[in-house]
Amino acid sequence: MSTLAQSTQTRAPASPPPVPGVMTHEATAYARESEIRRRELAAFLRSRRERISPETVGLDRGRRRRTPGLRREEVAQLSAVGVTWYTWLEQARDIQVSSQVLDSLARTLLLDTTERSHLFHLAGAIDPAPRTVCPSVTPALVAVLEQLEPIPACIQNGRYDILAYNRSYGRLLCDLDEVPPEDRNCLLLIHTNEQWRSSVVLRKETSRLMAAKFRAAMAEHLAEPAWKVLLKRLQSASPEFCETWERHEVVSAAHGRRKQINNAYVGLLTLDHTDLWLGPESGARLLTYTPADQESRERLERLRELAVEKTA
Repeated sequence: MSTLAQSTQTRAPASPPPVPGVMTHEATAYARESEIRRRELAAFLRSRRERISPETVGLDRGRRRRTPGLRREEVAQLSAVGVTWYTWLEQARDIQVSSQVLDSLARTLLLDTTERSHLFHLAGAIDPAPRTVCPSVTPALVAVLEQLEPIPACIQNGRYDILAYNRSYGRLLCDLDEVPPEDRNCLLLIHTNEQWRSSVVLRKETSRLMAAKFRAAMAEHLAEPAWKVLLKRLQSASPEFCETWERHEVVSAAHGRRKQINNAYVGLLTLDHTDLWLGPESGARLLTYTPADQESRERLERLRELAVEKTA
């Protein structure tokens, strides 16, 4: 018998082809699980919509409101999604939900950290928001930030999320403690936070440079939800950013630069900005602002004193 014949005879019998219209056991189980998730997601959205009063989000209650909390069309409007599409979500229809839309819904429905995580788990999506705890921020690095006082210092990732900071940095450009954790992003703050914007000398030049760095870094993360959500937020919040973004400028990350900051509490500061990379260059970095002259050093000392008084 030939080798080919032997091979043919000893080969395991092929599985019968799937019958059109008949689902396998695995497919049936997956479909059932998906349906359960959709129903849980629909119920969760309804419950969170109904607990928010119109006044909480700046809407007029009106006289004929019978729906507890917000109406579906109000949630859709506040989240910038279609009313029909959102209605389908609450009806547990089998539709795709992007991370960007879930992020917008979480903000509209005022979800806390646990509720937000639950929303993304039910939708089977990855939460793009920066976590309050980051693997790059170890207790040792937090101690380093504290020991650097009065030098302002923070830890950022490649898309400008502020992951940790010391007290001096927390008062350098704005009162960072008053900014929600999900909004602690330098690129977002320089386009939307008035105190931050007024503190940066040469703001337009700085914001344009940051956008160019962000575009260069994003080339490695084009499919990642966190990067896409941040880009969408910037484009929605700032016509100035949109104009800059359309230039398609790219620059590599700088490793040191002198900056001037007009601090709201102690006045003009001349500082040398330094990045210490904690991993790959597109990853997390320790950022410091050291004083470039004696006057700036003395003013940083005063800034630290003010920060300590606030937290005392």
